[in-house]
Amino acid sequence: MRVNVKTYLLQKAEHEKQKPQYRNICDQCRQPGFSCYCQYVSKFDPNIKFVILMHPIERRRRIATGRMSYLSLHDSELIVGQDFAQDQQLQKILNNPEYNCIVLCPGINAVDISKSTTEAKRSLFIKNKKTVIIVIDGTWATAKKMMNRSPNLKSLPRVCFTPQTPSRFRVRKQPSAECYSTIEAIHHTIELIGEYAGYDVASSAHDGLLHVFDKMVERQLDFMKDAYLNPRSTSYRKVKRQVA
Repeated sequence: MRVNVKTYLLQKAEHEKQKPQYRNICDQCRQPGFSCYCQYVSKFDPNIKFVILMHPIERRRRIATGRMSYLSLHDSELIVGQDFAQDQQLQKILNNPEYNCIVLCPGINAVDISKSTTEAKRSLFIKNKKTVIIVIDGTWATAKKMMNRSPNLKSLPRVCFTPQTPSRFRVRKQPSAECYSTIEAIHHTIELIGEYAGYDVASSAHDGLLHVFDKMVERQLDFMKDAYLNPRSTSYRKVKRQVA
């Protein structure tokens, strides 16, 4: 049976059109191509090693600021999980004698670096040791559970800060105006104690964290506005069956 090449190619092209169209996901930021923010990332070295412990739920969010922070910070690490008591990657960091590990997380025993004296801030940094700040990336509820499940974290010194301005996260409802996203929390921490680690705060290189964050927030707001002005004719929600 002879096959008409032209007909075959036309049928093949039509078949390709009918195939499901999948989004191209960026290997770095894990966002769809139209939402990739890599062009806005400006990596810098704060002279502090940040280790971001990300709850699995955060990995699936449109604006995952834990990953955004990880891509922006030199020598940072990103670990996904809920129970870090036996996590090998984290334990390797905690057991490293060259590191001085601190947890950034509010709590009864946390030192408020917004109100600390110069001496208290300086004491967070030990000579000949690299300061490691472990950041819990999750909601208030999930962050609390992550800490409770990880006694190796609860035994570490803990710091927090008192926000002076509302969060810039305008596309997600926060428990209160003072609740910061992970990337905002890291930026503010560097602002408060970066100089004691030998980082030049006046250089404002850390403001790149807020730049990429603001770009993603603005883009998400544009998507929401477009969806409102141009609603799709179809919906992904199932149509409720009428009860006879």
